[in-house]
Amino acid sequence: MTEILDRLRLSRLGDDDLELLLLIRHFELKLLELYGRGDLNGTTHTCLGQEYVPVALAPLFGEHDHVFSNHRGHGHYLARFRDPHGLLAEIMGRQGAVCGGVGGSQHIHRDRYMSTGVQGESMPVAAGVALHLKRAEPGVLACVYIGDGTWGEGAVYEALNLASLWRLPLLVVVENNGIAQSTPTTAQMAGSVASRAAAFGVTHHLVVSTDVNEIRTSLEEPVAAVRAGRPLVVEFATHRLGPHSKGDDIRPADAVQAARDNDWYVRYANDHPDQFHRLDGTIRAQVEAIADEVAARPPSRWEASSSWEAS
Repeated sequence: MTEILDRLRLSRLGDDDLELLLLIRHFELKLLELYGRGDLNGTTHTCLGQEYVPVALAPLFGEHDHVFSNHRGHGHYLARFRDPHGLLAEIMGRQGAVCGGVGGSQHIHRDRYMSTGVQGESMPVAAGVALHLKRAEPGVLACVYIGDGTWGEGAVYEALNLASLWRLPLLVVVENNGIAQSTPTTAQMAGSVASRAAAFGVTHHLVVSTDVNEIRTSLEEPVAAVRAGRPLVVEFATHRLGPHSKGDDIRPADAVQAARDNDWYVRYANDHPDQFHRLDGTIRAQVEAIADEVAARPPSRWEASSSWEAS
């Protein structure tokens, strides 16, 4: 994938966008550090290298739109809510956790946002929500994030079939980083994402740039069309900078180096050093302070509702 990524100079971002990119980057790096020290349990899947995807999309969504995320969803959540305290508390099982500490890294629910670690699960759910939105809330859409490996799940095709037949306001964002856990996409998926979308009469839009401004501009009209009942598959040719999970990276050294060579973080620091260095240290220090503050909180307690107890 990396050979087709954009190598042109990245356009200058507003401080707000760059701060969000840096927040996601340093949040993810802090998680890996905490796991490495044995301060966290379970597992986590970082979006290192892919942070620009949800940042570019964030302003295109309204508060009433539904977003369905996946196992690699910290960036999706932070781009939606900018709530590192609540997310880290959820992962660490501390008071103030988004879901009382029972969802952990992968299973988050807040307002009209939901993530799950079950591959493909969100596709039919998002299609069902999109059907409801078409009937009850015209102009509102459902967005679902999936990866290249998720195209091995039948639920993806069932959802696309219904979305096309019923003209649902469904936006499918494919973060194609070229590897499904440890299997290269070329070894596990025949054909292409574009051809599979075309088989259902669904429009496909390929993004090879890592430039947030460029991506956002190019998607304004296609996303607006989704709201009018034209389902869309947007495929990002991206890369996964970190391991699949917290430490299981078996990629060859040249593949890892290629991902690093295309990392937006290094490129942006090169292209806009004054702005980058002015904000990078500040955001890094903020994440450090957040981690210290959350770690000092008492353990979270999930208070069961009466309806749960009754069941």
